[in-house]
Amino acid sequence: MQETMKCAVLHGIEEVRIEERPVPKPGPHEVLVRIHRVGVCGSDVHYYRQGRIGDFVVRAPMVLGHESAGVVVATGEGVTRFVSGDRVAIEPGYTCGKCRYCRSGHYNLCSDVVFMATPPVDGAMAEYVVWPEDFAFALPENMSFDDGAMMEPLSVGLWAVERGQVRPGHSVAVFGCGPIGLLTLQAARIAGATTIICIDVEPSRLARAERLGATLTINDTDGTALEQIRAHMANALGEAPSRAGVDVAFETAGSVPTTRNALAAARPGGVAVLTGLPSRPMVELDIVSAASKEIDIRGQFRYANRYPPAIALTSAGRIDVASLVTHHFPLAAAEEALRFADEHKESAIKVMVDVVA
Repeated sequence: MQETMKCAVLHGIEEVRIEERPVPKPGPHEVLVRIHRVGVCGSDVHYYRQGRIGDFVVRAPMVLGHESAGVVVATGEGVTRFVSGDRVAIEPGYTCGKCRYCRSGHYNLCSDVVFMATPPVDGAMAEYVVWPEDFAFALPENMSFDDGAMMEPLSVGLWAVERGQVRPGHSVAVFGCGPIGLLTLQAARIAGATTIICIDVEPSRLARAERLGATLTINDTDGTALEQIRAHMANALGEAPSRAGVDVAFETAGSVPTTRNALAAARPGGVAVLTGLPSRPMVELDIVSAASKEIDIRGQFRYANRYPPAIALTSAGRIDVASLVTHHFPLAAAEEALRFADEHKESAIKVMVDVVA
């Protein structure tokens, strides 16, 4: 076993360095994973471009990346679920396991969560990662390392649909057709939604959404998405446009305009799920309208217990993650991968960093 490894380390805004660090050693109930793939997430790009996401501020050098998969190469004392050679997807956050949120199954709300590539915790853009075995999941033979890394954003999409309580026959609107939006639309489809409206400003992303099951796509470059949604639902249900909307609206883009539109697109008594996180924490919203329409505004913070169903659905072919992986970069070009993901939204959906080619 080599003693040092290469890592992609964020040192400041738009400054990533490839560094050598010691290979970590697994402790009790931990596994050492040789990382093969790491997906570039929007959060990685936010940290790279702005140095923060809301209250999460990068104050010291940090290894980026939290969507990862690889091979177990060593195990610590007491590990029972894995042996060397097992292929795994890594759930990037582990918790105390003792608080009321952990005990009730809502461990994503644990205040002691340790989450990869969230300041000050290092992420997975490294040749090796040590992680608790309870937060590693075996990959079926028919799933690739790309697929394994995609289990993280798919878990977000599945949890969004759970938070929205999408049911058969529901109508939904998904604002943003990046990886999270495209996975949320697929999760809504298998949950039984029959009207799935997807909104973006990139024609290529809207075309992809249509291929994945969207029943209506709207290019919002002219800012008329809300009016088009209301008109479509009014025509479908025979309602006045002023009262029309979808059962559940998902904001997945992490922008202020789409957050406002998501609240406005929900029908009276409907639900708005805030999946994306704007880069600034304080935004102005029309709360009076939301209150008078009894809109349920539901926040989303990551996910809980979604990796097993994500793997099962992908392995069974129920959800397509493979077609969302559009570009690959070697670890040495991690900074280029971040820039490409940010600057080429017309073609890039999920950019992968190949730690092992």
